[in-house]
Amino acid sequence: MKIDQEKSDFLDEMLEHWKDEQLLTADEVKRLKNSYETKAFDWRRLAQYSFWIAMACGVISLGALLIDKEILNYLAKLYDTPDFIICLLSAAAAGTLYYFAFKRRQTHVRQIFSNDALIFSAVMLTANAIAYLGKSISHGGSHYSLLILLSVFIYGALAFLFRSRLIWIFVLVSLGAWFGTETGYLSRWNWYFAGMNYPLRFVAFGLVITAVALLLRDSKRFSVFYQTSYICGMVYLFVSLWLLSVFGNFGTIEEWSGIKQIHLFYWAIISAGCCVVSIYAGLKYRDDIAREFGITFLFLNLYTRYFEYFWDSWHKALFFCVLAASFWFIGRRAEKIWNVEFLKR
Repeated sequence: MKIDQEKSDFLDEMLEHWKDEQLLTADEVKRLKNSYETKAFDWRRLAQYSFWIAMACGVISLGALLIDKEILNYLAKLYDTPDFIICLLSAAAAGTLYYFAFKRRQTHVRQIFSNDALIFSAVMLTANAIAYLGKSISHGGSHYSLLILLSVFIYGALAFLFRSRLIWIFVLVSLGAWFGTETGYLSRWNWYFAGMNYPLRFVAFGLVITAVALLLRDSKRFSVFYQTSYICGMVYLFVSLWLLSVFGNFGTIEEWSGIKQIHLFYWAIISAGCCVVSIYAGLKYRDDIAREFGITFLFLNLYTRYFEYFWDSWHKALFFCVLAASFWFIGRRAEKIWNVEFLKR
């Protein structure tokens, strides 16, 4: 079995540890070490990153094409295609790609990344079809959040059909976009909805997504999407809490810039408190995702407060000296924890 260098080193250390503890004999350790081999190069990771870069470049290329006025004017002169026809063509192309992706997943099971690249292309065409459908029927209306909600149902059906975590990510992203635009529409594009600005709204949204993921984690139909939903919910929750600790419940930059950051300290306390609760829950229930999100955003909150309160009042040499010392201390502690966990006898 060919494995990565990092995994190979870990297994070597553990086998030597078990041999020293007399849990395994020298012959058993030798036999186990002969059962795996270190990869010379991680081709799987290269394939994964290559497809990611290819998809990102494709999106950038399409974006550059759509904002180039000369190209758009040339295409407009070349032909004048109705929006509904473009919608139908995009939907047909998306359906074709979904069909080929579905067949490839059955016949080329191990070609995970190229299959996901096909699905991603189909998802982009689906979004284009929905956008042009909206253009053809909207007649200048501003309630386009309904189209985003339509995309949520379409992506949701496709995600369950393909059992695809990639499409499910688009479901959760579209759901967040719908929530933001719908609350904006209901508040007549005011900065506040029910007294909440956007970060505070998405704190509630993240809590709901995370709670639903935890409630459905034992469901067999939902099991393939549990981790993706849980992580996306935590991202919504903790990013919104961090933004809330910086901007508070203010709707405009003008309102926010007129107050001192110390007046937002209670939001920082709430954000840090949520991080501590997440760390505690992660340690108590052995939930790595909750623990790592809590630790990451607790450090982010602490360093954000450090920049807010001391950037203007301290000399820059002292500021970066303390910053360097803090990271050195964190590195030393992390190194000791790593040594205790993996290298102790």
